[in-house]
Amino acid sequence: MVVAAPISVFRTRVKPEWVDYNNHLNDGYYLVIMSLGTDAFQDLIGMSDAERRATRTTIYTLEAHVNYLREIKEGEEVEVRTQLIGFDQKRFQLFHMLHTPRLGDEPAATSEFMLVNIDTSGEPKSAPFRPEVAAKLTEIMEAHMALPLPANSGRAIALPKKR
Repeated sequence: MVVAAPISVFRTRVKPEWVDYNNHLNDGYYLVIMSLGTDAFQDLIGMSDAERRATRTTIYTLEAHVNYLREIKEGEEVEVRTQLIGFDQKRFQLFHMLHTPRLGDEPAATSEFMLVNIDTSGEPKSAPFRPEVAAKLTEIMEAHMALPLPANSGRAIALPKKR
């Protein structure tokens, strides 16, 4: 049963090799950690590595955005909490929030991903989700529809317009 709250999909500790010259998590590793959250979400919806191999399907990322909100230090535990924003027959949109115990419910970063289902049985091409995957996405979406849209969802990058 999926609850009407972002799902905790992945946890890890910040490794020394992920820390940059400013002594905090390098910007690229924020995205790596949240990408691992996407992998964990795939497991949840019936698209684990074994299931992808057996069904010759996979997921490709079409677009990703990261918002860096707070620093994360070496050794800190981080948790990815995921909200399903929407989906159609071939794509789904995820919103990840990266949390640390130090910050409580305030996210250290957020990211948004648009992903597409791919049939790899021949030349890779987009394809509808298998019925059992679509059913799981529907179940999660029904629970997550009660959640407010996250503040950073749908943001575009741009400099403020000059007056």
